[in-house]
Formats: sequence, structure tokens, C-alpha cells
Amino acid sequence: MEILAVRIDNFSKKEILEKIEFFLTEPKLHQIATVNPEFVLRAQKDLEFKNILNKADLNVADGVGIWYAFFRYGDRLKNRIAGADLMEMILEIADEKSLKIFLAVNKDGLSNFNEIASALKKKYPSINFVGGEFDSSHQSSVISDPDEIKKDDRLLMTDDCILFCNFGAPFQEKFIFAQKPAKIRIAMGVGGSFDFVTGKILRAPLWMQKIGLEWLWRFLQEPKYRLKRIINAVVVFPIKVLFNK
Repeated sequence: MEILAVRIDNFSKKEILEKIEFFLTEPKLHQIATVNPEFVLRAQKDLEFKNILNKADLNVADGVGIWYAFFRYGDRLKNRIAGADLMEMILEIADEKSLKIFLAVNKDGLSNFNEIASALKKKYPSINFVGGEFDSSHQSSVISDPDEIKKDDRLLMTDDCILFCNFGAPFQEKFIFAQKPAKIRIAMGVGGSFDFVTGKILRAPLWMQKIGLEWLWRFLQEPKYRLKRIINAVVVFPIKVLFNK
């Protein structure tokens, strides 16, 4: 279905896992995006971002607002998955297969590369984590230019690699799209998920996640940073969807 001209795939959790398993068998980059109301609103003003989302190999619904949008247009959303949960699902598969994962970490983020890699390695010991910290303002040239990466990290171009980056939307999606020449099997922007892994930010209690109130928990933790984003997600987005034919 398209919500305000942005494609969102309506798959069950089982179907999403099957897609991921299939992506790992195909030697080309498969871009995954977890689309929430903020993504949809940003896409209304950023045509490049909208085009990238609509060309992605898998757009998973993230956020209770997307569920309501499906209902508004007469459809039922099979499943919504937060980006942090989808990242963990992919990591579990990667751990079983002993794959390599490249972590493209925002150098201005709360958690640095070593903290993230160390925390993930404890939980997923069979994964080989490589990567580093990058300036997200130059996301289009970081990995696609071999001279910009360390020699050891050029193994990123191997067929069995997965890429996670946390530059925030739309930068992380544009960064991933720029990696198309590389033979990365799966690439996904993970937003603040790395900070959950390191414990720099605590996730909402499970009951709040299940009823779609994780946004409220994040707002209570970071009120100044989250205020505008919350207004967009719970006020602006529903109004646009309600009055859009």
C-alpha cells in the first residue's frame, strides 16, 4: 500500500523473515527501511528520499501511526516492527550463519564504534563485526569510495556482508542507496538502535511497545529533542492521512 505516495509493504513477521533469508542468497544489495510516520512526512518534502524508499527492496511498517493509516484506507496491517527489533531479527540470522556485519557509526552519536561492536559481540559471538565512525554529512561517499575506508574494511564488499548504519533518516537511507555497486546482501538504517544496544538509551517497557506507546517513552527521556518529532508523528501525520483521499 502507498501512504501519502510512500510504499509500505504489508507482510507478516514470517513473510518478512522469509524475505530476509532470500536476500541473503542473492549477491546484490537489498535495501530495507523501517518506515514510520516521520519518514512519510519527510518524503513529502524530500523527493530523493521518497524515490529511495519507493525503490527499497523491503519497507517494513514501524509505528502505530502506520497501523492507523492502513485502517484509514480500508486495509489491515499484518504486522508492525520497530527498527530495533528488526535489527535484532537480522542479527540472530547472521549469528546462526556466522556472517560479517559492517557497522557504519555516526561519529557524533551517543555510542562509539567500539562500544557498539563490543556490546553486540557479547550477544552475537559468531558474527564478525567491522566498520568505524563516519561523518554522516558525507554519507554518499563513505563506503562507495575504496580510498575512504581502511584496507581491512574492504571486506565489506564480500557477498555475505550486512550493513547497518545509524545516521538517522534520511541520511542513512541515502547512504545505503549510494552503496548499490557493492555486493552487500542486506543494508538497513537503524536510527537510535545502537544506543539501545549499549544501554545509552533505555527502550520502553514491553507493554508500552505492544500498545504503540514507545514514542511517549522516548519523549519522556528526551523531551526537547523529541518534541517536534512527536508532534509530526501524532498530530501532523494523522491529519494529513485523514484528509488525503
